[in-house]
Amino acid sequence: MTTRLEQQIAFLNEADKLKSVTRGTLLCDASRAENSAEHSWHLTLYALVLADQAGPDVDITRVIKMLILHDLVEIDAGDNPIFGSYDTADMEAQEQLAADRIFGILPNDLRDDLRATWEEFEANETPTARFAKSLDRFQPPMQNLAAGGGSWVEYNVTEAQFVEKVGRKILRHGGGLALCSFISAAPGQSCLLYTSDAADE
Repeated sequence: MTTRLEQQIAFLNEADKLKSVTRGTLLCDASRAENSAEHSWHLTLYALVLADQAGPDVDITRVIKMLILHDLVEIDAGDNPIFGSYDTADMEAQEQLAADRIFGILPNDLRDDLRATWEEFEANETPTARFAKSLDRFQPPMQNLAAGGGSWVEYNVTEAQFVEKVGRKILRHGGGLALCSFISAAPGQSCLLYTSDAADE
């Protein structure tokens, strides 16, 4: 019979595979692509440092929990760059199957707790999930800007695409004007104007 500790260690060993999932975003020094484990770690640091950008109803401790878990499904489903081409419904179905398998390694109480946290992030309905999502949208542009364009060059990203897939979603997800304004004012970045109208879409 498998013990609780054996299940916990099996899950942690499985999570190690996230280090081998390559993302479409370069490191800040443009030396190589980051992996999904690095992305998840970096996002938790973003949450700690940028906690003052969150609204009063955001639980930063839970944001960190969401962000460390949010991409575990990529062990099975892989990474889908925001400016890439893929079938959204198929991707979501693959990620649900991955969540079933990966969280299913855990003892039942941990499985239910961590799966519920992941589902809350995916649903993007609570203030905490919305802020976590905004950070997930904010971090890759910061790396691309630091890397001189990074993967935006590879994907031929236009300003209109950036506004729609990144800027508006940061606003919609609760990141606020400050994060969007920071991106738009960055050196070498054309001015992106975000208004209260965009936040309502």
